[in-house]
Amino acid sequence: MKIENKIEASVREAIRALYGQEVPAAQVQLQKTKKEFEGHLTLVVFPLLKISRKAPEQTAQEIGAYLKEHEPAVAAYNVIKGFLNLTVASACWIELLDEIHAADRYGLTDAAPDAPLVMIEYSSPNTNKPLHLGHVRNNLLGNALANIIAANGNRVVKTNIVNDRGIHICKSMLAWKKFGGGETPESSGKKGDHLVGDYYVAFDKHYKAEVAELMAGGMTKEEAEAASPLMKEAHEMLVKWEAGDPEVRALWEMMNSWVYAGFDETYRKLGVSFDKIYYESQTYLEGKEKVLEGLEKGLFYRKDDGSVWADLTPEGLDQKLLLRADGTSVYMTQDIGTAKLRFRDYPIDKMVYVVGNEQNYHFQVLSILLDKLGFEWGKSLVHFSYGMVELPDGKMKSREGTVVDADDLIEEMIQTARETSGELGKLDGISQAEADDIARIVGLGALKYFILKVDARKNMTFNPKESIDFNGNTGPFIQYTYARIRSILRKAAEAGIVIPDRLPEDVQLSEKEEGLIQMLADFAAVVRQAGTDYSPSVIANYCYDLVKEYNQFYHDFSILREENAHLKLFRLALSQNVGKIVRLGMGLLGIEVPERM
Repeated sequence: MKIENKIEASVREAIRALYGQEVPAAQVQLQKTKKEFEGHLTLVVFPLLKISRKAPEQTAQEIGAYLKEHEPAVAAYNVIKGFLNLTVASACWIELLDEIHAADRYGLTDAAPDAPLVMIEYSSPNTNKPLHLGHVRNNLLGNALANIIAANGNRVVKTNIVNDRGIHICKSMLAWKKFGGGETPESSGKKGDHLVGDYYVAFDKHYKAEVAELMAGGMTKEEAEAASPLMKEAHEMLVKWEAGDPEVRALWEMMNSWVYAGFDETYRKLGVSFDKIYYESQTYLEGKEKVLEGLEKGLFYRKDDGSVWADLTPEGLDQKLLLRADGTSVYMTQDIGTAKLRFRDYPIDKMVYVVGNEQNYHFQVLSILLDKLGFEWGKSLVHFSYGMVELPDGKMKSREGTVVDADDLIEEMIQTARETSGELGKLDGISQAEADDIARIVGLGALKYFILKVDARKNMTFNPKESIDFNGNTGPFIQYTYARIRSILRKAAEAGIVIPDRLPEDVQLSEKEEGLIQMLADFAAVVRQAGTDYSPSVIANYCYDLVKEYNQFYHDFSILREENAHLKLFRLALSQNVGKIVRLGMGLLGIEVPERM
């Protein structure tokens, strides 16, 4: 913020003039004045007492008087104990608003061609079921993080690893083969990922029935599970898949293609995209190769049964299985393989994995293993660990078919937005197409904002009804304020009012108006903090606070009816820039803002 820099330089000049000493910038501590005191910025004078050799109050008085006389940015000052509270002149706030007004992407930094390359992995679905509420949180966090990291001047590559192989995939395939009767997405009218998910549920149902029948015949639960013909067949199918059996591979490719078409549709609705998609079926062999290479170098060891392990006891962890006795890979092996391919494809400086907190230990181990295997970014990989998301009525389980489906949730949110907007009369007098688009923007905005405003590390309950409220800390409340600002600006344009590039300086601002400009200027620091802390919620809550302040201003002051022409221009420019910052901030979260509402 330029005002702080200007005053900091003047404080150093004051100390030189008053006490004949140079003072380093780090010793000049300026902070925002607390709400209960008068002023905008406060200078903490205690670090300067060795130089002044005077009492705190006297030092503060002397510096304050000097600034009032020599620095036009300081309009007034007051001293509370060892704190010098400074009131910034209106002309400075107007100058600052001009600077914000001139920058279309204020607070965002474009990446230079040689900027650090950050790769972000998110989504990571399985091809045996559709995306659910947990995936929604993952995708929204990953997408927002990618936007925020890019807004901090980094180059970003968004990647996805699809878990498209393994016993869970074979379960869906076998159930379709046995019970499907040739059903396809076209013949059933179902999205492909839903169709395949139905067969995953069907497998579980038949398997449980088999186990119950075997137990009724006298077997224990463990014996019955081991003897299940269906499970044995699924394992046989997996062995055939690994051996490249043409028939099994053809079935696998066909069913996966249905799932990918379904995923793409959900990603499109969520406004989420990827630069590169990796598939476990292509990375697990690479991982195996890398583990065997590590074994040769003595990084890992082989047990008598042929399995390969990493001994991580020197790092305070335990022994970690990398290859099973039969040579098949585990998740860790796949992640090592994926890392190898990614490092080959991109010169990665930092790798961020967006994965739930139940995998904290996995990523602790992965970081150590990648470092041992020579990946430069292994040690500094970031596991962006987030909490579980539930609905008010409890957890979700996919095998029983009671999962909270992402597509159903999106449709429900849009429908709720349509009904709520209709009841409040917000869709009156507009075309059906426009009403549908507003319902989509508001419904998805409510969903995204409600999820992203919560600190990602925390478990959360997503409440669809609460999220769509047009009051309070919600997406629709912020979107409605943006639409209100756009409406004011349209009316101003219709009245022939043009907002100039530089505003007249001869207007006296209220405390509320100065506070709003200060909040706008803070946006750059908020974007930096969100990037440093990997925290989309910082942006979400900033947008809410800004909009809340603006609504109070809108309530207390005239804008279009203001009689002083210069003050009217200022208030229109202030409104326009609040709208711009809201659009940029919500854009980082992947949330659209409507022109009308």
